[in-house]
Amino acid sequence: MNKNLMTSLLLLAALPVAAALPDGAPAPDFRIPAAQGGKVFDYSLAGALKQGPVVVYFYPSAYTKGCNVQAQTSSENQDKFAAAGASIIGVSLDSIDRLKDFSADPDYCAGRIAVASDIDGKVAHAYDLNIRDAVAGRKDTRGVEIGHAFAERTTFIVTPDGHIRATLGGLSPEVNVAKALEIVQGLAAQHR
Repeated sequence: MNKNLMTSLLLLAALPVAAALPDGAPAPDFRIPAAQGGKVFDYSLAGALKQGPVVVYFYPSAYTKGCNVQAQTSSENQDKFAAAGASIIGVSLDSIDRLKDFSADPDYCAGRIAVASDIDGKVAHAYDLNIRDAVAGRKDTRGVEIGHAFAERTTFIVTPDGHIRATLGGLSPEVNVAKALEIVQGLAAQHR
């Protein structure tokens, strides 16, 4: 990667997210339905934090271009996140039925990461994220109409004490995942 591109990426990563909760703020706890590998379960942030840091990434919709890339990149790097003691949860306003399929799809989540259904947007609102209304007739990459609103793409790194260590927004899906991984690896190094 050339030096100018790297500098630009680092500057973008340093920009604050406009409407999201800031670094250091308490992370709102939540318990919502989630799916992994096509199986539905009750996800609890508080429960996940007992195991280590959690990467909570909000995304607009399953089966859309950028969200597909972010899910695939997260899935491919899941072992690296786990090696740093962190888990990943993707959160969208998708129905749990859409997420069951998405979570098992070998091209995206591949059963390696969990995705949760914030169907009413309460969790996204608790994290001060902007939500855009559904666009009539908009279809996903499978040609299925998307009938829900969209939370802005923003990632929060939450430490086991329940505080937000970093808030990432305005980044491409790949850079978002890479920056989140860099942060959790840094946290792991601090605790060695």
